[in-house]
Amino acid sequence: MSPVENIYDLAVNGVRQLVPYVAGKPIEELERELGLTDIVKLASNENPLGPGKKALAAIQATLPKLTLYPDGNGFSLKSALAKKYKVNADQITLGNGSNELLELVARAFLAPGLEAMFSEHAFAVYPIVTQAVGATAAIIPALHYGNDLAAMAARVSAKTRVIFIANPNNPTGTLLRQADLQRFVSSLPGHCLCVLDEAYFEFVDNKEGINSLDWLLANPNLIITRTFSKAYGLAGLRVGYSLSSPEIADILNRVRQPFNNNALALAAAEAALADGDYLQQTIATNTQGMQDLTIGFKGLGLEWIPSAGNFVSVDLKRPGQPIYEALLRLGVIVRPVANYGLPNHLRISIGTPAENQFFLKALADTLANV
Repeated sequence: MSPVENIYDLAVNGVRQLVPYVAGKPIEELERELGLTDIVKLASNENPLGPGKKALAAIQATLPKLTLYPDGNGFSLKSALAKKYKVNADQITLGNGSNELLELVARAFLAPGLEAMFSEHAFAVYPIVTQAVGATAAIIPALHYGNDLAAMAARVSAKTRVIFIANPNNPTGTLLRQADLQRFVSSLPGHCLCVLDEAYFEFVDNKEGINSLDWLLANPNLIITRTFSKAYGLAGLRVGYSLSSPEIADILNRVRQPFNNNALALAAAEAALADGDYLQQTIATNTQGMQDLTIGFKGLGLEWIPSAGNFVSVDLKRPGQPIYEALLRLGVIVRPVANYGLPNHLRISIGTPAENQFFLKALADTLANV
């Protein structure tokens, strides 16, 4: 076999030019680097309460069955989701986190010569999956840190195949008015799919106003993605799902890997879906934590982007990277968002009351000394 001069030349062009997604720094990594033991991680929008008791019990009950492959169709979880959301099971596609659903959409519907559209300050996975399949990214300038629907509608062309819209948006937390969003979705031409990424749906105060499921019947080009990673506290198990027309679900399932959800994840997600008390406790913790953090920011003379999620991006009025690094040395992990076009912001996940106060003290000390 002849030697390869540069192995990177063998990769397809879109992949060759990608920069890998950088996740929030793990606690274990900071422990190794700095030898710290008391660490607060508010970087990855995880649920600070830990998994619910019902999910843990379901995991325990499933452990003796780990020699068996999981149900590759996820029948039981799909049935529970269908009952909760009053849709048919054939409208649901399960993913290894909602991230996998975004990738499946790109693999199934995007290609060189086609275009995916998304906003400035949008979730980093959108450009990654678009570029990986060789499609073109149309990035629309943000309006008040969020999606400019009017500008998006004006930019749609014959090449536009997928539009990604996170609502609430990550990392800015902005929320679209439902009337505006419904009008936008209804206005799209039939060749253009709209992906509503609702990973933070459960944290929105007025969930009755978010009625995107009602739009599925009239808009067969609509895909809604949600997750168990955030409000349901199962980020480590990676379970997400999409709701769509049966035809779109059928297409997504053609490129979905078999057994993409493990048995523990399927059991835990089904149990979590039925644990209303845990979900309400999560929402109450988030509401109080958001209030505590924003009051703390105000006391420090800082501004922030009003957020409908379980995180908030604070404007430091100076580069955020040095503040982020100084906070690491104090045992606090937050998320710099310069890669989202917000170099002066840090994104802070809502933690427990004690974690929030630990962070605010560390931030105050850091701003006074850096």
